[in-house]
Amino acid sequence: QVQVVESGGGSVQGGGSLRLSCAASGCDFVGYGMWWYRQAPGKEREFVIGINNAGITNVEEPVEGRFTLSKDNAKTMVYLQMNSLRPEDTATYYCMTNARCRGEAMWQDYWGQGTQVTVSS
Repeated sequence: QVQVVESGGGSVQGGGSLRLSCAASGCDFVGYGMWWYRQAPGKEREFVIGINNAGITNVEEPVEGRFTLSKDNAKTMVYLQMNSLRPEDTATYYCMTNARCRGEAMWQDYWGQGTQVTVSS
């Protein structure tokens, strides 16, 4: 059973930095991509940044130039470095892994439980 676990959330003042981690486990991964979403109170979940199996990154404009991803294939992990944080970045951040396990034909999506990021002004 595939599990996805986020870590690294916390509280920080505006202009500060945080690094989130997302780790997937539970099968022998043939390939994977990892995608970060966030959801602020009263708002819909939105896509933030992601990296696909080939290592190509997609990033949304509100965080472009401030958020970066790095992928550790040996550990089936990604690290989300968030710099120059703003109060509007406050949200629960969720990692979604799109992966294929060895022996399975299909790629599937797996979600983590989320980690809270709070940025004060």
